Amino acid sequence: MKWKKLGHVFGPDGAFAWSRHSALQPTPYVMNDRIRVFCGFRDDDGQSRVGFVDVSLDDPCVVLRVSEKPVIDLGEIGHFDQNGVVPCAILQAEQGIFLYYAGYQRGQDVRFTVFGGLAISTNGGETFERYSTEPVFGATKDEPLFRVIHSILRENSTFRAWYGGGNVFTQGKKKTLPVYNIRYLESESAITFPSRGSVAVENSPGEHRVGRPYVIRRGKEYIMFFGKGTEEVPYKLTYATSKDGIEWERHGSISGLELSKKGWDSQMMAYPAIVEVQSGTYMFYNGNDYGREGFGCAKLVSW
Repeated sequence: MKWKKLGHVFGPDGAFAWSRHSALQPTPYVMNDRIRVFCGFRDDDGQSRVGFVDVSLDDPCVVLRVSEKPVIDLGEIGHFDQNGVVPCAILQAEQGIFLYYAGYQRGQDVRFTVFGGLAISTNGGETFERYSTEPVFGATKDEPLFRVIHSILRENSTFRAWYGGGNVFTQGKKKTLPVYNIRYLESESAITFPSRGSVAVENSPGEHRVGRPYVIRRGKEYIMFFGKGTEEVPYKLTYATSKDGIEWERHGSISGLELSKKGWDSQMMAYPAIVEVQSGTYMFYNGNDYGREGFGCAKLVSW
């Protein structure tokens, strides 16, 4: 693969207190006349709410509209998503648009826990209602701290999900670091899921996490884009390929998507998401400091 960076697309301007900084984990949804990119917008306390940025179908670097209020707000006190909600994956279902999101809760014994919630829109993504105040992808014996869907594909009557799962923090030089990898499971339902999956992509030596798997299918091949993280470099983009979506072969860096020498994506690149529209195949991703400066876009030049 070869990609070409198109540049920085959007960065919060501080106009609203709820979205003062960051546009975390861009999650695109293709509409008839635009691409709606859902993001996690952080406030001054670092808590994220879900909003959106509409960009042009013909040129995704052109911003058409930015939401003035959250489409998913913080959860209630004591709930799994009381300290932040971040979009992860979108599925078009009979009931409406399913938006799977990560719900954060700050901890006393650990920095945080994060589990998967579901919100549904019946008006084209203008507003969402939580399916439940409980996570649809909650804690299990093997995954008591981190468990979030990042990609879900429907193939015939089966829903195939790739997710981040883990159960430990490790002590780093400056702070504790979450340890998780990429896992896979499938279900006959888009709402209820088995309690155990299998490891799809494991951490390589020196990595404490591989995350935000974004899976697409091209012909008979599956391609997974994701970030790999070490303490020194929080995230770089990489990819893996598979013939069945279960067994994966990791590859190296992605041509054209290396860290820039300077600027908004010179220290890290993370949280890739792909859309294929008439004008081309595009990737949205975050840069330095987990999207504090917003997100950018790249275009696929060749496979």
